[in-house]
Amino acid sequence: MQKKILKIVGITLVLLVAILFATPFLFKDQIKAKITETINEKVDAKVSFSDADLSLFKNFPKATVTLEQLLIINKAPFEGDTLVSLGELNLKMSIKELFKGKEEAMQIEGISSKNGYINIIFNKDGIGNFDIALKEDKPTEADTKSDPMSLKIQKYQIENFKFQYFDEGSQMRMIIDSLNHEGTGDFNASKLDLDTKTTAKVSFDMGKINYMKNVSLALDAILGIDLEQSKYTFKENKALINQLPLEFDGFIQMVEAGQVYDLKFKTPTSSFKNFLGLIPSAYASSLDGVKTTGDFTVNGFAKGMLTDTTIPKFNIAIASHNGSFQYPNLPKSVQSIVIDTKIVNETGIMNDTYVNLNKLSFRIDQDVFDAKANIKNISTNALVDAALKGTINLGNLSKAYPIQLEKPLTGILKANVTTKFDMASVEKSQYQNISNAGTIGLTGFNYDDGNGKNMSISNALVQFNPNQIQLKQFNAKTGKSDLSVTGVLDNFYGFMFRKQELKGNFNLSSNQLAVSDFMTTSTAPNTTETKAETTTTTTTKSEPLKIPAFLNCTLAAKANTVLYDNLTLKAVSGKMTIKDEKVTLEDIKTSIFGGNIGANGSVSTKGKTPVFDMNLNLNQVDIQQSFTQLDMLKKIAPLAGVVNGKINTNIKLNGNLDATEMTPDLNSLSGDLIGQLLSTTLNADNSTLLKALTSNVKFIDLNKVNLNDIKAALTFKDGKVNVKPFDIKYQDIKATIGGTHGFDQSMNYDVKFDVPVKYLGKEANAFISKLSPADAAKLENIPINAVLTGNFTNPKIATDLKSATANLTNQLAKQQKEKLVSKGTTALTDYLDKNTKKTSDTTKASTQKEDVKAKANDLINGLFKKKKTTEEPKP
Repeated sequence: MQKKILKIVGITLVLLVAILFATPFLFKDQIKAKITETINEKVDAKVSFSDADLSLFKNFPKATVTLEQLLIINKAPFEGDTLVSLGELNLKMSIKELFKGKEEAMQIEGISSKNGYINIIFNKDGIGNFDIALKEDKPTEADTKSDPMSLKIQKYQIENFKFQYFDEGSQMRMIIDSLNHEGTGDFNASKLDLDTKTTAKVSFDMGKINYMKNVSLALDAILGIDLEQSKYTFKENKALINQLPLEFDGFIQMVEAGQVYDLKFKTPTSSFKNFLGLIPSAYASSLDGVKTTGDFTVNGFAKGMLTDTTIPKFNIAIASHNGSFQYPNLPKSVQSIVIDTKIVNETGIMNDTYVNLNKLSFRIDQDVFDAKANIKNISTNALVDAALKGTINLGNLSKAYPIQLEKPLTGILKANVTTKFDMASVEKSQYQNISNAGTIGLTGFNYDDGNGKNMSISNALVQFNPNQIQLKQFNAKTGKSDLSVTGVLDNFYGFMFRKQELKGNFNLSSNQLAVSDFMTTSTAPNTTETKAETTTTTTTKSEPLKIPAFLNCTLAAKANTVLYDNLTLKAVSGKMTIKDEKVTLEDIKTSIFGGNIGANGSVSTKGKTPVFDMNLNLNQVDIQQSFTQLDMLKKIAPLAGVVNGKINTNIKLNGNLDATEMTPDLNSLSGDLIGQLLSTTLNADNSTLLKALTSNVKFIDLNKVNLNDIKAALTFKDGKVNVKPFDIKYQDIKATIGGTHGFDQSMNYDVKFDVPVKYLGKEANAFISKLSPADAAKLENIPINAVLTGNFTNPKIATDLKSATANLTNQLAKQQKEKLVSKGTTALTDYLDKNTKKTSDTTKASTQKEDVKAKANDLINGLFKKKKTTEEPKP
């Protein structure tokens, strides 16, 4: 009997599990239909989701509907803008809801979502993208149909959300990132207590001024909610701004005209640790064991209406009296801290908000620093009146606060500055409306980035004049480099407060600059796994170099020595204009390779790949040095390395740059070169190609070729160089050279020689000596062609030996024929009595012609083959 019962129970359980697995497939289409119907009834936008799944296990015994990749894309006037993007949306409901008819609404008891993005935009006309995306409810008397889905929420949760709000009219932008929020309460009741937990990071900008950046917020609160009155009251609550604790009291109520605020807030204690809690988490440290004196309090209120034209009146007071703190295990303390700050609005009009930093003062050892500032007219044209005065020993900062630095700072900062300006003048560069006075100086500054890069500033001095800021001194050393800079900053405030370009004119001088000292590096772990162990090594690589987009300045530079890669440049001077992530070079001059180089051009890092466009003028430059030490020139003219002498040349080239080393990408090079050789000779023994050519053409000694005043022109593109034909002379031999070669060292060249017969060897000279001077002078030069293929290290050389042999044979035969014709006139008068002799002469002439042809062949063969050590006896 027991076995039967167990068997029945087992079968029942199997059936239940089978039903739980099968139910999602049975109701999936019904769920998708209701979701689609609900969205279409409520939303006027492009809506899509990748799938809708049903699970009976996720929140058993409740059913869970999951929508994946839900997207809501706006229509005009926000065409294409994302309103909502949800990686996952879960709807929890009772299982019985699945069995309701098509006309019955499904009641949703819980909602959760992950990886969401909500983007709220108000355009310049005050129209919100969410307003036009939500359809208005227009019920009619005949409309008795219930909604496909209704809310009966008990709990909701969102995880890893990003909320962005932007008002184009006021240029107000708020971003709430890494938002996690959950709430529990019975929304079926008209009045309820909602238990909530929230964490987020908040950034806030207005115009081009950033007021908050990634400020950490946390709030655990029980909110009393009156759904009928749309009123939300703070009950038990605890908030954290970074680590600063706050408590709220009061309510927020939604009304037709806007929102009603009646809130008060304060720090629950007056401990000075509250101030340390304000420091952003990226720079904060644990407050455990910190000794403090004095107090620090934040309190305030917000009361009134938030509408399109008004804000609540508010008063925020931040104060500290005789505060101090000292961290455990650190030798220094910060003392005599006084803070008196008020942020106030007494009218409810945004522009009437003002900020009074009446005093900010602190002391480390004997160094005292004071600051004060007043800001008003904040939303239209902020007026700023500020003053800084004091001394800070930078070396004491890490001794008084646990700053996360690879290496401690050193240096003395002294400031005594007053400034008064308005933002409109800053934005319009109306410097006459800006009033400055005083100086900021830095001495003995030293910074080590932990990657071997060290910057030492011996002296820096910035002077604030009524409408101008001057860099009076800047003397620094880093690595092998030293530099001294002076100049003028035109819009320092525009750069600081309005994110404008930093404009200026500077002069730089240096005894030595090493370009590598200004290259940035990054470290990345490299993990290697084996069966036995896992090892982690750290590799250092250069980061891509970018010309800062905020720079718009000119720099006149002089340097006695510049070290770039393996090159040493002397007496470098010129002008650089930096703008729009581009450096334009003007009249750059330097001494190198025994001569001078001038350059004009530009380098840009604005695109994904850095590019350059350059004109180079090489004057009296040593050929061997320049064309062997510069890889770019070596690829363009591989044979230049065996040329002794100087060159004058103009090179126009452009292409891509390596993003980290900023050296030319040779495969992208294009341009042209026009050069003139000066007092140059060839060292053919150092070239495999020239040695091979010499062994094939014995009538020329390439080591004795004088290339003085030779002019050559070539173009290059896509890794291939085209050399326009040019002439060289060796004694009275002329050669014309032209063709192409690739950066991969492949080549295809034609060499056309125009060779006098006298250079064809001893046999040729012996034969010519038997000719009359008149006949010898009639012999034409022999054209000999050589084709050079293969590559520069493994060349292949072909010559037209047969055509050269035929040329010489035809010339000699022609001369013999002309002689016979001349003799024929005399022979005709003696025809009758010398017939036999004539026949004999004709036979002799024929034999002589064949002998000439044989000798010509022997001569030509001697040009292209090595002589035998012993001659064969003549037959």
